[in-house]
Amino acid sequence: MHAAAGFELIIAMFLVIVGLHYVARRLSLPPAAALIVGGGAVAFVPGLPGITIDPELVLVLFLPPLLMDGAWFTAIAPFRRHMAGILSLAVGAVFFTTAVVALVTKLLLPALPWAACVALGAILSPPDAVSARAVLQHVRLPRRLSTLLEGESLLNDAAGLVLFRFAVAAVLTGTFSIGAATGTFVLLVLGGIAVGAVIAGLWVSLLRRLGDDTLMIAATMLVCWSAYIAGELVHVSGVIAVVTAGLICGWYQHVVFSASVRIRALAFWQVLVFLLEAAVFTLIGLSLRGLLDRVGDPARIVDTMAEPVLLIVAAVIVARFVWIFGADAIVAAMRRAGWTSARPLGARAALVMSWAGMRGVVTLAVALSLPETMPARDLMLVTAFAVILVTVLVQGTSLGWIIRRARPPEDPAALPPLDLMAAEREMFRAQLAAVERHAHDERGELIHPQLLHRYRTRATAGENFRGTDAERNEAIARHFNVIIAAVEAGRAELVRLHRTGRIDDETLHDLEHDLDLEELGAIAAKG
Repeated sequence: MHAAAGFELIIAMFLVIVGLHYVARRLSLPPAAALIVGGGAVAFVPGLPGITIDPELVLVLFLPPLLMDGAWFTAIAPFRRHMAGILSLAVGAVFFTTAVVALVTKLLLPALPWAACVALGAILSPPDAVSARAVLQHVRLPRRLSTLLEGESLLNDAAGLVLFRFAVAAVLTGTFSIGAATGTFVLLVLGGIAVGAVIAGLWVSLLRRLGDDTLMIAATMLVCWSAYIAGELVHVSGVIAVVTAGLICGWYQHVVFSASVRIRALAFWQVLVFLLEAAVFTLIGLSLRGLLDRVGDPARIVDTMAEPVLLIVAAVIVARFVWIFGADAIVAAMRRAGWTSARPLGARAALVMSWAGMRGVVTLAVALSLPETMPARDLMLVTAFAVILVTVLVQGTSLGWIIRRARPPEDPAALPPLDLMAAEREMFRAQLAAVERHAHDERGELIHPQLLHRYRTRATAGENFRGTDAERNEAIARHFNVIIAAVEAGRAELVRLHRTGRIDDETLHDLEHDLDLEELGAIAAKG
């Protein structure tokens, strides 16, 4: 395929992505499921060249920015508070699922070496960060469950990838040491943390000196790939390096970003992540044709692989249920015995957590990286693809229904000390104090009466309001609806003046930018 033809194919893929997203929204379907199905259908369009996925390129291109996006918006305090639960899922559940899949595979295929069985388990065990994000952003979960699932999706790829590499090495060399593997795993994690912290520190230092919005946004975009590549170059976990850098950068962005950088960077980043995330699921669908070309006639798959593949898929799903419900039962027993203050999830929350185990691009990329000499390689590829399809199309599409039926309760300990209205009142008081310090001149005369009145009114409005929360929200919405309407009228007038030649482009862009900021503020305040 010529380079120009490849570029045209990429543009066509993104056009298909936009169309599939629109259809999914109109039909109230999860976009991830629509993209996989749509990509699978497009893959068999006559005349379309075959899509060959380079697994290393997929990991380095897609994984870092999508991990960075999750880490950037992760609240560090809840992340640290629930670290034990996150590690139980990201490490314990991955190792347990790997062991279960390896055992089931060995029982089904006794001739397959144990190391190959473990390699398959490592491929299938970690739920995917991209898949989890794609599904979770369309459902509403209690804070504790959201923190656990997001934290798991950020860290479990590292455990799965390390297991896979050791298992493949064991197949090729015939030797394996649990002690050496454990020590190497710890070094990979600690090294990844160190690399990520260094990259994030350099980013903070650089942004304090750049002084240009475009350069700051460009530098921010490059952090994720820099951390991943640096980690891989020094032979530590690139995944952990990205997550560490994302957590630190997300923490410091509030003090190193100006308002304009934050608004522009967020808009740019949202579009970038949308395109990458959508491209991941479309590529999964498009890879179906290549998979069938690789393993042969579909009838052969059904005749020789259907039974073991379905049983292994079931083992993957059941293993997560067993681990989560088992771990929760242990926590409950320890709490009753007075050995821990940790709160168990409860059956309803555990059900939701167990069902939220979608696999995606990491599973596919790792499966495609299997060496040609790997025993039962075709079976592993088919199984990996089947697990992705079942977990995304079945679990992903039904997760919202499961949440609505289970209605997992909110953990009181996960609630912040201040709710939205209380935090808003504190913010208004701080603003009023700042205005009061500057409202008078050196002689004590009031020089900013309108500003002082405005911020004093805002600071006392919440205390003087006697209505219900619903009435207060309705009043706030009406207030900001007027502001939004005024912004829309001003924008229409600017466009009219520009179209009639009465103002130039520079004036249009400057005043339109002010209106955009005012509108964004009104929309955010309206909630």
